[in-house]
Amino acid sequence: MVSNTDIILDSIAEGVFTVDLDWRITSFNSASERITGIPREEAIGKICAEVFKATICEESCALRKTIETGKSIINREISILRADGEPVPVSISTALLRDHEDNIVGGVETFRDLSEVEELRKELNRRHTFADIISKNHEMQRLFGILPEVAESESTVLVEGESGTGKELFARAIHDFSTRREKPIVTVNCGALPDTLLDAELFGYKAGAFTDAKRDKPGRFALAEKGTIFLDEIGDISPAMQVRLLRVLQERVYEPLGGTESVKADVRVITATNRDLDDLVRKGMFRQDLFYRINVIRFRIPPLRNRRDDIPLLVDHFIERFNRLKNRNISHVSPDVMAVLMSHDFPGNVRELENIIEHAFVLCRSGMIKRKHLPDSFQIQGPGTSISGTRSLDELEGRFIEDALRRNGWNRAATARELGIHKTTLWRKIKRLGISLPTMDGRHKRVEM
Repeated sequence: MVSNTDIILDSIAEGVFTVDLDWRITSFNSASERITGIPREEAIGKICAEVFKATICEESCALRKTIETGKSIINREISILRADGEPVPVSISTALLRDHEDNIVGGVETFRDLSEVEELRKELNRRHTFADIISKNHEMQRLFGILPEVAESESTVLVEGESGTGKELFARAIHDFSTRREKPIVTVNCGALPDTLLDAELFGYKAGAFTDAKRDKPGRFALAEKGTIFLDEIGDISPAMQVRLLRVLQERVYEPLGGTESVKADVRVITATNRDLDDLVRKGMFRQDLFYRINVIRFRIPPLRNRRDDIPLLVDHFIERFNRLKNRNISHVSPDVMAVLMSHDFPGNVRELENIIEHAFVLCRSGMIKRKHLPDSFQIQGPGTSISGTRSLDELEGRFIEDALRRNGWNRAATARELGIHKTTLWRKIKRLGISLPTMDGRHKRVEM
């Protein structure tokens, strides 16, 4: 007969078990079965170390310490082994178990599965690493190839790209691979602040510099000392601020607002912009000498519409990520959803794609993401027509292959390697889809028809 105590314990989401003074398990609730993968019947009567096989069982058993000292242990993180041999991170708490006469008769331990918490920790650790920049595109792979060498240098870097392409990820990857990785990387959005605030934000100020300046405040350059400062939207700063910044880059010194002495700056500078700085220099809107200072090494991140081969890869990455973060079990997107995404030009780039998948996760609880789960702008506008005008998967595939051929100078062998297919397969697709080839390929050789 099931007791009221067992019913209560089985209703608790955390694992709960009790032991007697011989360390044999006397109760084992449903959550304990679920977390450990061990049925209650097998656990009852066994020594607890034989069931849990935890990292602390041999040398520093928490329950033993509690029974010996009378002191409870709260939220200690350890690892146990499931019945299938998989490690499970858990948080444990212990307490004494007493009878009606207040005699110690054993101990009780509760444990909480931290697997999801651990996944979130790993997600945060991966977020600003080089591996988090997801791409198989040939131009992105070229940037990946030179990034470690660029990171090891002390040169100033200019990262160019449209909004949402991942400029800050590149900046953080450069910092993470550099000798300054143990020091902070400090980000400043230069386009979000007016000149006076940006000056104080970058260089700090002294007490009394203005009415509300009651005490000294260090600027972002001071906070980034020995580390890296990332100046985003550098193309939006005013001519006056350009002069101030030029001095920092030339002389490696700056003066806080209201200060009278120069401060040395041991900081690596990475800048980024979504504007055409070459054009701004020609128009006299950006100082040429500052441009030369920040344009020592230049990364140009291609927009997502120029690397459509990354879209399926990124879709899978975001599905996996949101499955972990939102505790879902979504497997993939439907073929027509992939067709719509592949035909979309993504003015918001990777950030826009991420937002689309997150939107779908709000409406799709499990299984496959369908067209109805996408934002309204991606719904069907007419029979057989998507929002971008692509009428069929064949047209979409043809456009995709033609883009790849163009990138590779119409060289079929190079295109096949990029697409991961055999060149004869590529040739059959070219003929089936009616793709027109130029007379000469990128090697100035005649294309065989």
